[in-house]
Amino acid sequence: MYEEKISAALASYEKLLREQLERNEKIKETKEFVDYSTLEKIIIGVCGGDGIGPVITSEAAKVLEFLLKKDVEAGKIEFRNIEGLTIENRIAKMQPIPDDVMEELKKCHVILKGPTTTPQAGDGLPNIESANVAMRKALDLFANLRPVRIPEEGIDWTFFRENTEGAYAVGSKGVNVTDELALDFVVTTTEGTERIARLAYNYAKNNKKDRVSIIQKANVIKTTDGKFLNICREISKDYPEITTDEWYIDICTAKLIDKKRRTDFKVFVLPNLYGDIITDEAAEFQGGVGTAGSANIGKRYAMFEAIHGSAPRMVKEGRAQYADPCSMLRAAAMLLSHIGYIEESVNLDKALDICMADESMKITGRDDGCSCTDFGNFVMDTLVKITNSDKEMI
Repeated sequence: MYEEKISAALASYEKLLREQLERNEKIKETKEFVDYSTLEKIIIGVCGGDGIGPVITSEAAKVLEFLLKKDVEAGKIEFRNIEGLTIENRIAKMQPIPDDVMEELKKCHVILKGPTTTPQAGDGLPNIESANVAMRKALDLFANLRPVRIPEEGIDWTFFRENTEGAYAVGSKGVNVTDELALDFVVTTTEGTERIARLAYNYAKNNKKDRVSIIQKANVIKTTDGKFLNICREISKDYPEITTDEWYIDICTAKLIDKKRRTDFKVFVLPNLYGDIITDEAAEFQGGVGTAGSANIGKRYAMFEAIHGSAPRMVKEGRAQYADPCSMLRAAAMLLSHIGYIEESVNLDKALDICMADESMKITGRDDGCSCTDFGNFVMDTLVKITNSDKEMI
């Protein structure tokens, strides 16, 4: 009685398999990371997104332009504003990222991207893939790097979340086999896992971190999570000076709130979905998702963003101007570090630490706190003081 529906589902599955096999071959083509020091000009794309995205992105872009002003004037840095990643335009084009927008993104080396709205079941919008997921796949931004640091509590965590595979890789391509049965799929490849594991271990080695934790659920999700775990184990053998441990995602999530155990964690490497969930939990320790930046790293491109969404409720309630820009500002600091502007990155992080601790400029998301622009100006003023102080010490 189900033969016709099974045949249709198998046809969809076959198409998906062919797409993923082709993707697997393609991701193996690019061998080396871009060396920004060899470029005549670094092009930074600024893409505000939608919802609160344009509000918070403008503050981060303002800070970047200030810190990079000298090299912009010297022609070594160029900023490009990229429009068209709004939910309205994506629905009009019925594409997660419209072709003309993608063309402009690919002309950049690094991208500062604001949050974007992703339609979900039941909200009355078309089933368009997440712009984030689409960008990560199109630009092969395979590593999602999210740091969380609270020195006074002994927390110094860096998460390496695989960014282009797992449950998100084909999250919009599941199959409704019948009205009563729906299936989604999880993707794990050798190349995809090897490169995220290698990046995590190299980071640990280069930054004198003595532990890497492999997070998975291989006892239940035996094929894909099992492959992820086994490949990470093999990579770990090349780094005997680093302690490797293995945690199931559920117990790891619990241990992050265990004061006796959480300081043991240093570097995490984990599949896509688990990484998305656990980094939001981790961000809560330093003040919430509004305080944490995110880097999406590939060999050719890199994209930096807030870890939170577009907050359409804030926009609907007329509160967008009170959105917290700290996550985007942290992302801007990560962008600076990535392209080789270490001192500027350190100064921005230092300014944010000062400003976020100042109760007189507290952000609440409402009119009982400071506005996004006021906070951005406070960060700028603090940066000027730090920069001038550094000059006086020379």
